[in-house]
Amino acid sequence: MASLPDPEQPTITVASREDVPEIFAMIKELATYENALDRVEATETSLRRTLSFEGSHGHTNPGYAKALLLRLPVSPLNAADTPEAVAGFALYFTNFSTWRSKPGIYLEDLFVRGQYRKRGYGRMLIQALAREVLMMDGGRLEWSCLKSNEPSLEFYRSLGAKEMEDWVQLRVDGGRLEKLALGKTEAIQTGRRDERTGQVLQFNRTTSTADDMPRILGS
Repeated sequence: MASLPDPEQPTITVASREDVPEIFAMIKELATYENALDRVEATETSLRRTLSFEGSHGHTNPGYAKALLLRLPVSPLNAADTPEAVAGFALYFTNFSTWRSKPGIYLEDLFVRGQYRKRGYGRMLIQALAREVLMMDGGRLEWSCLKSNEPSLEFYRSLGAKEMEDWVQLRVDGGRLEKLALGKTEAIQTGRRDERTGQVLQFNRTTSTADDMPRILGS
């Protein structure tokens, strides 16, 4: 017979559709903490459309990412705590290792509300994701951290994480993403060469359009 949860311990669950307002609120709190609130484009509507939820009451949206929510205990030891209040979240999605032929998890954002920090809640969320990786017979759990955030890096190292110093994170977004998709980048249009090696980065395709691009079969 399974034992009942300890009412004095926090709980971690996969977010449901009804949790979207809390998720959105914490996204804005995280952005405020990082002085980037003006860069938040997410809305409750977009989160409902793009996240995958637990117990969605008949909704079939598969979503692209999930969120784990950490809630305070039913019977908190701290008298100032609200029972079962949401204290933090981890937003994540699955990725894949080609060489290992194994899935994994990428942690996009980890956030614990200010009044609940220094309680080990961040560690609990990361540990829950590590267990999720093992349950899917996955190969790795990974995330990014600013190089300047030494306190967080030290914390992550204490959990067994290591920095991928030989790798550089690359990103194409916004207008650059649209140009790349439509074949309008400099390399595609001019056949530009790498200044260091002289290697042709891309053949000249001045007439490239979206219709010229090869399709991904099955998509």
